[in-house]
Amino acid sequence: MDSIIVRGGKPLSGQINIAGAKNAALALMPATLLSDEPLTLTNAPRLSDIKTMTSLLQSLGAEVTSMQDGKVIALSSHNLTSTRADYEIVRKMRASNLVLGPLLARAHEAIVSLPGGCAIGARPMDLHVTALEALGAEIELKDGYLHAVARGGLKGARVPLRFASVGATENALMAATLAKGTTLIENAAREPEIVDLARCLRAMGAQIDGEGTSTIEIQGVDRLNAATHRVVSDRIELGTYMLAPVIAGGEVECLGGTMELVQSFCERLDAADIHVEETANGLKVARRNGRPRAVDVVTEPFPGFPTDLQAQMMAMLCTAEGTSVLEERIFENRFMHAPELVRMGANIDVQGGTAKVTGVERMKGAPVMATDLRASVSLILAGLAAEGETRVNRVYHLDRGYEHVEEKLGAVGADIERVAGE
Repeated sequence: MDSIIVRGGKPLSGQINIAGAKNAALALMPATLLSDEPLTLTNAPRLSDIKTMTSLLQSLGAEVTSMQDGKVIALSSHNLTSTRADYEIVRKMRASNLVLGPLLARAHEAIVSLPGGCAIGARPMDLHVTALEALGAEIELKDGYLHAVARGGLKGARVPLRFASVGATENALMAATLAKGTTLIENAAREPEIVDLARCLRAMGAQIDGEGTSTIEIQGVDRLNAATHRVVSDRIELGTYMLAPVIAGGEVECLGGTMELVQSFCERLDAADIHVEETANGLKVARRNGRPRAVDVVTEPFPGFPTDLQAQMMAMLCTAEGTSVLEERIFENRFMHAPELVRMGANIDVQGGTAKVTGVERMKGAPVMATDLRASVSLILAGLAAEGETRVNRVYHLDRGYEHVEEKLGAVGADIERVAGE
């Protein structure tokens, strides 16, 4: 199993290209199931999760071709051969459940295994099931699989979500595009990935209004057509690399980033005395005066502070002046990186869904273990400023969400390398 070694103490300088959004691409790819005409995605990220979704779609009969070094994905579902998403593929990635809505809409049936992915809490499927049942689906859980059928097709309806779930919003949105009549998704997620999906579906001929607000209206159509769509920049990768020069020192410009994607995150950075400047090509980030200041963080659905940047923010706050409090309100069990940061000299006290971080002047390199995707990169960030060598083990998590992280950080001055497992 590969590891990543970081030797701290090197200030960073230069530019980092921000890839297309993983979470957007993983919702856009299943949209091919809604149509028998081609869908082409540009600015695609090159990640293991994309390969997993490719395998899943191919198992259903879709044709998926990667071009231009993986940055372009051509998809076609003109000949679906199966409506069963097997456990062996689905277990690898939570986003696999996003084939459920499109299959129901197009084929009026689906058998989808309960999903897997990072170990960051239960993340149940009940919101997805309730949303699709509101559209007329009949869904039963048997032997770890959701057996769903839409007799006569889905029908437009009011879909009130108990929680503004991104995945449930995406599944309901895709399903509603081919439902008969009008659908209103209430308490819809507002993330940029939802907006990106709606724009792609609209390019395919869907009638959608209100994406980016808490109420999305969809007027069902008979069929969707071919389209080409550019994947939005990854706001989580953007936020991650914005923190790199804050932790290591120096100044980095993140190409392709916009303030709109990370507004609440930038507000917390400003409170921590970190300078963020919008440029013609992206966002430039640097400390203002020495160590950053402690700030409190509460994770919330968009437009609040993203849960997927909580671990990285904690890594930065480990060396801030003062005491910060981080409250995790989205997923339980998402402070598993804290004990590993403590191994590096951090002062962190976790009580339930709250972590109190008292900054120290300097962290120390240590062998640490990655527990999930965002925890992996938080440990790499911490290693950028730690004395000595940090070895991050089990980085297969990292490859699910970050493309060539050692190359991107190495290009701006970090002393970082990947070591192949024995």
